[in-house]
Amino acid sequence: MLGQASSGHHNRNYVLPLTDSVAGTVGLDAGTSVTVRIRRAEALPVVIRTWSDEAQILDAIKGILPHAPKCLFEGEGFSIHSYVEGVPLSSVCGNGKPVDTLLVKALAGLLAQMAQVRRGALPPLPAVWPRNHMDSQGFLRTLARLADRQIRQPNWQVFGGLFVALGIPEDALTRHAERVPAMARRPYSLLHADLHRDNLIVSYAGDPPLICVDWELATYGDPLHDLATHLVRMQYPSHQRAEVIGAWAGAMQEIRPAAVNGLIKDLPRYVAFEQAQSVYPDVMRAARSLQEPFTQNGLDEATAEVRRALEAAAEPLRLGTVPSEGEIERALFRWLASRSQSGGNDRALVRKAITWKPDRRLGERYEFPASAVRMALLVEGAAPAGRVFKGTGHLNSVVSVPGVDFPVVVRRQLPGVCRRETSFLSEHAVLRAIEKAPVEVAAPRILALGESYPTDPFAIHTYVGSGDGPPSHPVHGLRPHEADGLVDQLCALTQVNYKQVDPAAGDGRFFQWLRDQLILWVRELPKESQQLARLLGLPDADRLRDILSRYEVSHREPALLHGDLNPWNLVRRDDRLAVTIIDWEMALVGDPLYDLVRHMHLTPTRQEIRDRMFRRWEIGLPGEYTGDWRRDWRVYRGIEIVRSAYVDLDRLVTGVGLDAPNVRRAVDSYPMTLAAATAFLGLPVRPTANPYLARALA
Repeated sequence: MLGQASSGHHNRNYVLPLTDSVAGTVGLDAGTSVTVRIRRAEALPVVIRTWSDEAQILDAIKGILPHAPKCLFEGEGFSIHSYVEGVPLSSVCGNGKPVDTLLVKALAGLLAQMAQVRRGALPPLPAVWPRNHMDSQGFLRTLARLADRQIRQPNWQVFGGLFVALGIPEDALTRHAERVPAMARRPYSLLHADLHRDNLIVSYAGDPPLICVDWELATYGDPLHDLATHLVRMQYPSHQRAEVIGAWAGAMQEIRPAAVNGLIKDLPRYVAFEQAQSVYPDVMRAARSLQEPFTQNGLDEATAEVRRALEAAAEPLRLGTVPSEGEIERALFRWLASRSQSGGNDRALVRKAITWKPDRRLGERYEFPASAVRMALLVEGAAPAGRVFKGTGHLNSVVSVPGVDFPVVVRRQLPGVCRRETSFLSEHAVLRAIEKAPVEVAAPRILALGESYPTDPFAIHTYVGSGDGPPSHPVHGLRPHEADGLVDQLCALTQVNYKQVDPAAGDGRFFQWLRDQLILWVRELPKESQQLARLLGLPDADRLRDILSRYEVSHREPALLHGDLNPWNLVRRDDRLAVTIIDWEMALVGDPLYDLVRHMHLTPTRQEIRDRMFRRWEIGLPGEYTGDWRRDWRVYRGIEIVRSAYVDLDRLVTGVGLDAPNVRRAVDSYPMTLAAATAFLGLPVRPTANPYLARALA
């Protein structure tokens, strides 16, 4: 009778008696219980492997850990191990429950014993291993790079789009490796690397009380790594962690005292790595679990598991704001629906995925009918990582729709995003106005607007990137021909009928309105941001109003403005226009000089490019749009510097949007922004009372 003893992530383990024929092969009596380990062919690659042959590891440890299993036979896709008498610790003491003190000491002793296994007895190490076998920093960096190579990369084609949608960039692990600091030197030793409750057998005889099984992930390196993975995977209650660490240190002190060097300082770094790399298998397993018969309860459980993994990995991977449960649930649902087959339970899932409610403000487009919208929604979740772009306010997925000869982007506003700067116009109305106008402005076309299951608003635009890679943005500034192309398009915007999108615009008070909006924004900052602003010498809203009331600009004819021409809202193209302008969410109607100056503030702009743009802009527009610009542009630049001093400070305090590249670049240069803002306002730079705060901001 075949009995299944356990089923892990990598193998299925069965306990059965030896038959007469096999008993002779392995040199044991017929009827002796053995463990047959069968590799799970469907298992995802979700672990770091140092060695491919577990039998060699078991052979190396038999002298030091004689009660560990022995490999009796290896076949194609399976192996036969000696059976360890006892019960898994998980069956008598489940995750989250405290472990008896005697067992904790036995565990610590097991981990310390591994340090006695000779390096020469183990299989050869991979070429990527640090040459110095006391280099703790090198070992942790190697682990992070191996996690990227062995876990993330093999799964990126299937799961990459989901990871990007959840806020995990492609280079998260490699950047984590680069940030590993100098660490204390500790002698390398054999590590089990997967010591959780299922892999610890409580023996019947009690001598020894615990036996380690499942050595296939064993490695050779800093012993603190074994302690960290054990702490995370055992899920001890928080009050017992100190006891476990103390027991480990005591046991290791007797066998390998140098292994305890830097324990308090360096252990959290290994725990952080374990949390960082675990987000990949945890998310993938949660997503794969949904491919069983789909239920809302299953989706809820997967969502909770992904949220837990993201929260644990957020700090070590520097992920920024963790998505809400609603955002995670929708990302998982779209990923699942895009991989469903027609038939059975999947048919209902597909029906939900393609159900949508059109927004009546936008009629059906003949080039992209309702059937194309449904197909775009169905394939959205299958967009590869290189076609999924997550910004500060939107998740954009580029897809190809059968029967449509151009790619489109499904654009979804991220829920719960706190955008301090207000949007004044509807993006779809702005894009339609540009499309209808007889002007050369390179902007996406709006194809659909609506709400999909369950209650998820979306828009579908034409995609303006090129090739299979991500779009190219002028992040280091515009080239001369790109500067010309952008100026020509800003000039063309003056010919768009702005009354279509803002009938009340054009009263000639744009500068006063802009100034009042900034003052209102400062007044509504969170208390913490206002306190730090005062500490750094920035005025409160009332004082700011008094200072800015000194400034005025001349009247110029209003026009439709983009309002946020940072480099990531410009996409390079190969024609005369040179750039496509995307993300019109911040569009407004006002002084055309403001759009040009704000672009120069948000984008690195060399002096010669700035002069070139001003000259071309002045020549390209009638005088009613350009009058007195030489005097007024510095006022707009000063207003934008002051705005950035408050906006970027608020981002530093709240952490909102810090994962977006334009935001990251802005806050990285904050000391210069602060100095320029106080100079424009005629205020002295105030040294902060806390020198550590000043150093942090610098």
